[in-house]
Amino acid sequence: MQRFPMTPEGYEALQVELKQLKSVDRPRIIAAIAEARAHGDLKENAEYHAAKEQQAFCEGRIMEIEGKIGAAEVIDLSKVNQDGRVIFGVTVEIENLDTEERKCYKIVGDDEADFKQSKISVNSPIARGLIGKRQGDEVKIQTPSGEVEYEIVNVLYL
Repeated sequence: MQRFPMTPEGYEALQVELKQLKSVDRPRIIAAIAEARAHGDLKENAEYHAAKEQQAFCEGRIMEIEGKIGAAEVIDLSKVNQDGRVIFGVTVEIENLDTEERKCYKIVGDDEADFKQSKISVNSPIARGLIGKRQGDEVKIQTPSGEVEYEIVNVLYL
């Protein structure tokens, strides 16, 4: 079975969402279906069909999260060799060598990626170009706008 890397924070967020779906959303939807059934004819009952659609979405999301949790490989940075290399879970500060613009990214799993929070997927072109490199290394990364050269300014094991 394929394992998927995940930070402890990402794993916890999935656990919280799963608990919410199972203990709050699922019972609420079941009650809505029961109430809609009480209104009679189900063929033309929009409330019933909407509740059934919500139920299908909820159950699908529960299955998806359970699958992700089962295949998760939680990587805790406090338990890895902190030798200055860029690995999954680190926060890396890079500088564009042409514009001297600095950016800071945390390398996370696919489900945790959020560019607005400076969290990039381990499978993104930038992360793939940085993995295995060290502070002070220069890397060329192919982006949609062309090749960009960066210097790794700092690698933080937060």
